[in-house]
Amino acid sequence: MPADYRRKPDWLKIKLPNGAKSAHVVGLLNRHCLHTICTSGLCPNRGECWENGTATFMIGGNVCTRSCKFCNVATGKPAALNTKEIDDIVESINELKLKHIVITSVDRDDLPDLGASHWAETIRQIHNQCKGVTMETLIPDFQGKKDLIDIVINERPDIISHNLETVRRLTPDVRCKATYDCSLGVLKHVADAGIRSKSGIMLGLGETENEVLETMDDLLAVNCRIMTIGQYLQPTENHYTVQEYIHPDVFARYAVIGEQKGFRHIESAPLVRSSYHAEKHIL
Repeated sequence: MPADYRRKPDWLKIKLPNGAKSAHVVGLLNRHCLHTICTSGLCPNRGECWENGTATFMIGGNVCTRSCKFCNVATGKPAALNTKEIDDIVESINELKLKHIVITSVDRDDLPDLGASHWAETIRQIHNQCKGVTMETLIPDFQGKKDLIDIVINERPDIISHNLETVRRLTPDVRCKATYDCSLGVLKHVADAGIRSKSGIMLGLGETENEVLETMDDLLAVNCRIMTIGQYLQPTENHYTVQEYIHPDVFARYAVIGEQKGFRHIESAPLVRSSYHAEKHIL
């Protein structure tokens, strides 16, 4: 029987945002009206990250054109792009004295270029105005259009990540519009361009161990050498029902298997999310 999303085991206890550093980050984000996946996605690590003075910025607004069943980001018709958000992100990075940042976005299927040029300008301005800052970009699939992916690639972020989210069999049930093979194609195109690629999946959606291992093999086959594995946490009762809470020992075993298979970095634990310890993946 599916687990009750409100009844979580002890190992899923979350440290809520607290302390002076968290207050500073939250205040700065509110002042600039910036969006982060930390809050929009209810990330369980936001307290820890904010205490370390880091955040994952979300560009393109906070309304997504897709409605994936696992995701807490609002879905609907987005507002027009706000180019001022780029200036605000740059100012925030410098004020927080960040050394490594992660940029992600909602899907903007409503735009002719699906938001690619806005992505490029964001990366360009960070490179120009935030000297010494390394960057990971967690991109949408851009509907698999290589010319649009190239717009991001050409700005040469340190890492380009794109999440598979789940195993092949469950993708049609869990994700909206995105396909497993399209996402693999995005990762292959990034790796073929000579940029370090990265991907992540959630557990507890009903996948089997063999499917997790097959997903690892599929990522390695497209030269993706960085992987994150975390527990799916059902945001509300209206979202995809969590099927199982996976024990930390299982996550630890997947980390060992992943390293043995050939991943350069693999983060695997219940509260791991795609941006968790992202600064380590540059090394």
